[in-house]
Amino acid sequence: MGMLSRSISAFLIVLASATAADPGSHWAFRRIERPAAPRVKTQGWVRNAIDRFVLARLEKEGLIPSPEASSEVLTRRLYLDLVGLPPTRPMSGAQVPVSTLLASPHFGEKWARHWLDLARYADSDGYEKDWVRPHAWRYRDWVIRALNANMPFDRFSIAQIAGDQIPNASLQDRIATGFHRQTLTNREGGVDSEQFRFEAAIDRSATTAQVFMGLTAGCAQCHDHKYDPISQKDFYRWTALFENLTEEDIDAPLPGEPGPNLRAMAGYRERRNALLAEYNVPALQTDWEQKLLTAAAQPGRWTDLDLAYDCVQKLTVGGDGEAILRKPPGNRTLREADILTDHFVRNYHFAIGGKKYKELKFSELDQKLTALKQEFPQLSIAYVVQESATPRPSHVRVRGDYRNRGVAVEPGTFSFLPASTAKTRLDAARWLFSREHPLTARVAVNRIWQELFGQGLVRTPEDFGLQGERPSHPELLDWLAAEFIESGWDIKHTIALIVDSATYRQSSNASAQLLERDPNNVLLARQRRLRLPAELIRDAALEAAGLLDRRIGGPSIRPPQPAGVAELAYNNSVKWTESAGTDRYRRGLYIHFQRSTPYPLLANFDAPKGAVTTCRRLRSNTALQALNLLNDPVFFEAAQGLALRILREAEPARRIQRLYEVTLHRMPAPAEAQRMEEYLAAQRSIFDREPGSSQKIFPWTLPPGVDRVTAAAWVGAASVILNLDEFISRE
Repeated sequence: MGMLSRSISAFLIVLASATAADPGSHWAFRRIERPAAPRVKTQGWVRNAIDRFVLARLEKEGLIPSPEASSEVLTRRLYLDLVGLPPTRPMSGAQVPVSTLLASPHFGEKWARHWLDLARYADSDGYEKDWVRPHAWRYRDWVIRALNANMPFDRFSIAQIAGDQIPNASLQDRIATGFHRQTLTNREGGVDSEQFRFEAAIDRSATTAQVFMGLTAGCAQCHDHKYDPISQKDFYRWTALFENLTEEDIDAPLPGEPGPNLRAMAGYRERRNALLAEYNVPALQTDWEQKLLTAAAQPGRWTDLDLAYDCVQKLTVGGDGEAILRKPPGNRTLREADILTDHFVRNYHFAIGGKKYKELKFSELDQKLTALKQEFPQLSIAYVVQESATPRPSHVRVRGDYRNRGVAVEPGTFSFLPASTAKTRLDAARWLFSREHPLTARVAVNRIWQELFGQGLVRTPEDFGLQGERPSHPELLDWLAAEFIESGWDIKHTIALIVDSATYRQSSNASAQLLERDPNNVLLARQRRLRLPAELIRDAALEAAGLLDRRIGGPSIRPPQPAGVAELAYNNSVKWTESAGTDRYRRGLYIHFQRSTPYPLLANFDAPKGAVTTCRRLRSNTALQALNLLNDPVFFEAAQGLALRILREAEPARRIQRLYEVTLHRMPAPAEAQRMEEYLAAQRSIFDREPGSSQKIFPWTLPPGVDRVTAAAWVGAASVILNLDEFISRE
């Protein structure tokens, strides 16, 4: 067995070497050409060119496609796939207005979710302290709006990679660079800031390569890639494009904010300056700054000042404290001056000790400054990046060690791909969308296909290199990629083309022959039955209950979660204050994602951890998922809401039918209706014996003509339906 393993390894190394010598021999590195659609025998099944490629393969294998899904199934499938919500009224699948769904503002929400997985979006820093990022949502909103507007994919991508370098960049272009602000931030005391600046650059370069080219370029951080033709030098040339980014928090006012802010500014500055003068802050801060800069030049001489300087590097809120400190005071913006002063007031004790700090009453001042700021109409903020005014030289890092600099490198792209003179991120972003580039369009359409079929034509969307899987339908992939480019990188056009195909519209029921011949549905002789993503499971439950708040965009929300989850964070530092009003019923896309203690529903149903780019979510099946649906406060409240809805909307004889209509979007079979009747009778019997329990289960005001025992029994029935595999699946 050991000899076989060594033989396989040797073969792979030889194969990798061959590909490195001739990158064009690998299918993904060849120029994209549009193949002609093949001829097929069963012309009547074909709805568009996609079907010709699929059917030709099936006919070659001696298989036939599955029948078209029922109208009820197709309707629900289209709604869930395009807008991420179930249909609100019965409709024939043949009559579903795909164009209307594509124009829905909820389209952007649905399709933003998988993009945010790629961007490793989260609402907190990660690592030990895991500070909240209260304005991270501005990037999420940008993604939603861009997708709703059908921004061409090339513009959508270039703005995120290099929006700050676009000539006359708009505020929205700059907000798009929030893509690069999703890296983790380590604020732990004593860590080497230079190391984590380097780690951020590596993360940004590897993420960009994987998201847009499907390359595992990060494998070349320490050595030449073992399989793909990516040398370590090439990797660091690519990384040099991202190595001089600086993070900045900028004013990004929402409509209606500038006016009140301007009117209140003079009064705010006057009151703030008076407070600072009262506590002698200007003089003390000037002395503190001078001492910190002196200590930074002589590390180890004054350990208390070393600690204070470290805290400026790690704990400054709202900006790069070290960079601000090193700016002459006269060159600082008003925002930068406020950031450093607020840090000084809150953290001066690191330099002078707790006793002296207490005598100065700076804790009192900190509270007053915070209260004053809360009174003042604030401008919203966005997290962006920009190129540093003082570029750093870039080097290969020997064995990937940030401390071990090798040969110097200039910014550039990968040499085995089409030639480029790119020296900036903007150049590189445009190079990705040149007609000669073999990867960008293939990777993008494969991910669109994956969203609509549960797996891509290439089943390793994260790896289009030598270790990735070959496409199941290479000509179809190239045809779609060419169509995508020639349509002007039109995302909605590509989606519409796929969902209009007979391939997409097939039933997900598999015959015994198909299960034996093609259990993983590689040949596409049927659709796939997919469990909904975590966020959509919650959305569907709230929608069925009549509780869902459909507002688009805005800050993240904190819905109810089981007690004790937030307390798992380090030093009990995470506070989970439940959102008030209808915010708690907003879509799952907007749930605050705390990296150290993610929302249990998201963790249980396979949402990524937000630490690295995620190109596909896996689907597990665990007992925790069942417990989540049964006992989570959100799903219990949804069961209560659904029960109330059924009791209000239907007469007793039609209630079971109505329950199935609003949840599964079909009528119950006679056997199902009979079983539900029996369940309701059993539940009434239980509550009759335990009268106090019905009040706990259904404490709300009763609908006319309904007793509390009946209402409580219907809560149980609603919970049963919300726990069905059919409810949390898309057929």
